[in-house]
Amino acid sequence: MMLNKVIITKTSKDIKDVLISPSKTIKEIYFVITGKGYNITVLMSGLLGQEYYKTHGHFHKSMSAEIYQCLFGQGILLMQRNDEQGEAKEFKVVTLVVGKTVVVPSGFGHAVVNTGKNFLVVLDNSSSDPIDHDYKTVEEKSGFAYYIVEKRGEIVFEPNPTYRVHAQITTE
Repeated sequence: MMLNKVIITKTSKDIKDVLISPSKTIKEIYFVITGKGYNITVLMSGLLGQEYYKTHGHFHKSMSAEIYQCLFGQGILLMQRNDEQGEAKEFKVVTLVVGKTVVVPSGFGHAVVNTGKNFLVVLDNSSSDPIDHDYKTVEEKSGFAYYIVEKRGEIVFEPNPTYRVHAQITTE
């Protein structure tokens, strides 16, 4: 039986448009193993400047929910819903630990951030078809409403200055 799997490598250059301060050094940030009806994302640990390694982040053009499951490591799943002007209307944060399953509601953009000291591995049930992903909305604002950064050893939510409105951060 032939399985259609593809491994996609994303570097700091690929996500430079959504970083608080783009890195001049090119580093491998994450890998995505795509399959039929699922993806496995392996996110390295580390910092680009003060910002934790993260996925690019995107919205979906289809209006369906997406399910994420943490298989290894620890991190944060960011979820953001925008208003008609592209400002953050809701901003949700979910801590990821092994075994945690999270439903990303329809209409929410999302990204994964590795705040741990090891790999972060997540499984999702999204289509890997690029036609279903909207990266441009995230790029136009240089990322989501908050950057996840390290300051004095602590995880800090730094407001993204391209947003006029910063929704209150809610946790699940």
